[in-house]
Amino acid sequence: MYMSIMNTQQIMDILPHRSPFLLIDTVEELQPGVKCVAKKNVTMNEPHFMGHFPGNPVMPGVLIIEALAQTGAVAILCQDEWKGKTAYFAGINNAKFKQKVVPGDTLELTTEIIKVKGPIGVGKAVARVNGKVACMAELTFAIG
Repeated sequence: MYMSIMNTQQIMDILPHRSPFLLIDTVEELQPGVKCVAKKNVTMNEPHFMGHFPGNPVMPGVLIIEALAQTGAVAILCQDEWKGKTAYFAGINNAKFKQKVVPGDTLELTTEIIKVKGPIGVGKAVARVNGKVACMAELTFAIG
């Protein structure tokens, strides 16, 4: 059986995010400073579904982007030089949404760090549901 390499508690040891804004549940694959693959189980009891949209719950695109950013932050912040720091958004480029994400879906989040210069970096991020692309973007971050 395939096991996650990090659970929610271990993720919270790296990221400062907490409920309801911690948007990754497990880490499935990790190459520090290079790549992180995480999962988020989308459930009906998440607060944004009360208003987005009543009777037709759809995960907001900005929260999918945030989940991808948190995935990339794990890849960066698990490195010794950045332990205890926070990764802040510095830019979002070429974001595209290909399909809806709804309660019951499992988001498979992959963020690959493609460029780092000092405390600034760029990640290529893709969210999938059942292997199909739901969202993709280029995320720029700054370590603070």
